[in-house]
Amino acid sequence: MLPEQLLEAPYSTFFTLALASAVALATTLLNRKFVNREQTSAWQREINKWNTEKNLAKKTADKKLLAKVKKQEARILQLQSKMFSQQMKTSLVTFVPLIIIWQVLIGFFRDTTVARLPGFFGGPPLDIPFFYWYMISSIFIGTLVSRMFGVGMGMGMGLGTSTSETR
Repeated sequence: MLPEQLLEAPYSTFFTLALASAVALATTLLNRKFVNREQTSAWQREINKWNTEKNLAKKTADKKLLAKVKKQEARILQLQSKMFSQQMKTSLVTFVPLIIIWQVLIGFFRDTTVARLPGFFGGPPLDIPFFYWYMISSIFIGTLVSRMFGVGMGMGMGLGTSTSETR
């Protein structure tokens, strides 16, 4: 199945980083292909505007604004549902293959140390098993790849928008 050499650091460390990179790249490219970022961004802006008005209406107890916000609530819920379904497209395509790959890798690595961080403040080195090292690598690399390709990472993250647009 997998070479036994992968059970030894630094091979296991770099293999896990490469795997996390491949998964992040594939997911990001699928996201770019299947998700209409412009439409999702427009929906997100509309939802953010509505939330701002709703908070203002609550804060000021403005009955007219509260009525306006309440009237728009059903549409906003529909937009949130559409955004969720857009983002689930990628998840549905990648979920089953990732679960299969994950099961194989967990069975192969078990509790093997795949990465070792130096000790902090003179303490002993920190041994990191596959599961945790993959999670750390995946979050870090996923963030980098999604920013490089201009793809948001999830609901409410302003898909396809720059950070200045979402503020």
